[in-house]
Amino acid sequence: MAYIFGIIIVILAFFIWGYFFKKKYFAEIDRLEAWKIDIMNRPVLDELSKVKQLNMTGETEEMFEKWRKEWDEIITVHMPDVEELLFDAEEYIDKYRFSKSKEVQRNITSKLKEIEETIQNILSELNELVGSEENNRLEIEELKDLYRSLKKSLLAHRHSYGKAASIFETRLDDVLEILQQYDSATENGNYLNAREHVLSIKAGLKSIEGKMERIPQLLLECQSSLPGQLEELKEGYKEMLGQGYTLDHIQFEKEVNRIERELSVYAEHLEKGEIAEVEEGVQEIADGVHVLYELLEKEVFSKQYILKNQELLTEEIMGLEYENDKLKAETAIVQHSYQLTESELEAQRKLDKQIAQIAKRYSLLRLKMEENEGSHSFLSEEMQEVESQIKGLKEEQKLFSGKLQALRKDEMEARDTLKDLKKKMADTSRLVAKSNLPGLPEGYKSYIMEAGESLTDVQAKLEEKPLDMASVHLYLGKAVSTINTLHDHTKQLIEQMFLAEKVIQYGNRYRSRYPQVAEALGEAEEKFRNFEYEGALEVAASVIERVDPGSLKKIEANVEEVLSK
Repeated sequence: MAYIFGIIIVILAFFIWGYFFKKKYFAEIDRLEAWKIDIMNRPVLDELSKVKQLNMTGETEEMFEKWRKEWDEIITVHMPDVEELLFDAEEYIDKYRFSKSKEVQRNITSKLKEIEETIQNILSELNELVGSEENNRLEIEELKDLYRSLKKSLLAHRHSYGKAASIFETRLDDVLEILQQYDSATENGNYLNAREHVLSIKAGLKSIEGKMERIPQLLLECQSSLPGQLEELKEGYKEMLGQGYTLDHIQFEKEVNRIERELSVYAEHLEKGEIAEVEEGVQEIADGVHVLYELLEKEVFSKQYILKNQELLTEEIMGLEYENDKLKAETAIVQHSYQLTESELEAQRKLDKQIAQIAKRYSLLRLKMEENEGSHSFLSEEMQEVESQIKGLKEEQKLFSGKLQALRKDEMEARDTLKDLKKKMADTSRLVAKSNLPGLPEGYKSYIMEAGESLTDVQAKLEEKPLDMASVHLYLGKAVSTINTLHDHTKQLIEQMFLAEKVIQYGNRYRSRYPQVAEALGEAEEKFRNFEYEGALEVAASVIERVDPGSLKKIEANVEEVLSK
């Protein structure tokens, strides 16, 4: 029983498997059938009917017959073959010969692709033919109008084209011949060949049109405008030579001859109707002519500059030398009163040397001008360089003179500062006297001595001849620092003396009650009598702050109030 049941399951599985595979392969058959029907429904005959509207002769007739034959072959031969193959493929599926059916399907696909390519080629060639006829018909009228326009322009303005007119006439005749070939090809149904003629006509007319537009202007420039400018330049050059200008550096004649040769070559090109090289070359020649104009103008402007500034520059040199002599004399006078550094003296010597050099350079330049050596542009450039150097030397003279004048100013400022320091020293002494200090600590006395010596040193330096201001500034700086330190130390000393005295007096109220207070106050009083005010304050303040915290701040506030009055 189980054996029979197993066989039934296997048979059932086989049928299910066969069902799905058959369904899959029949779906592919349906797709190929739809493809075949789509091909047969293509409007190839409708497209072929368009060709019949053309001249059915020559190339058109040949191509039409070829396409019709190919389409007939598709319908009568290839499609029946495909139909038969589709039938075979279905039979193989029904018999479960799937691999054989698949092979037939591949063959059908290959044939349908070939048919598709054939149809595509037919339609492509057909569209090209019909499109060529349509494009030719639209474009040829415009080209004929352009031909007539160019022919008319050539006849009306023949003189504007010079010898190139005959070249254009020949080329227009060539175009006319191609037009006739186009008409013949169209009449004979050779539309593709006619299309080639249209493209050839278009290229030829566009080339002629472009050249006819440019050649009159190029001829004008080569035969009239540029030669006229060259003649003007020649006249100007000749006139300038007569006026004494040196123009060898321009190489004028060599450049003009080169330009004239090139113009002659370009004129020959234009006579042949060739403009490619001429357009670029004419622009280069125009630029070259412009450069020659600029070079000659530069010489004229340079001469004007020389005539205008020659005497002014001579006066500037003389003024520079005069100021330098004054500066040297002033330096010698200053050296009697002040010591100048080696760098300052070297700066003066360098300035003197530079002025001598610039005077010599300008003297040689004047000689070149008188003997007409060198071009005016070269001479004017040298003059401008000299003028620039003079401005720089004037500025250096001004700076050096300012340094000399600053020495006297520095001396006066140093003397004023010394006077202020002496006054501050005297104010400090009066402050000490006014405070009724019992005595002065030995350390403070050394401050007084050092301050006095610093003032004496500054005074001595200011009395030296010649005066060394660098040393004066050095000693003066030391004196300022010393006097300021003495003044600050004096105020601190007076404050410590008053505060120590007040703290001891305040502490007397605790002397009998606290033995340690009595002992500390005794020590503080001893230091006070020995003028050790800082030490006395430290001892007394320390013990009082222990027995009466915060009392020291109150005493300090009272002392500051007294001292500020």
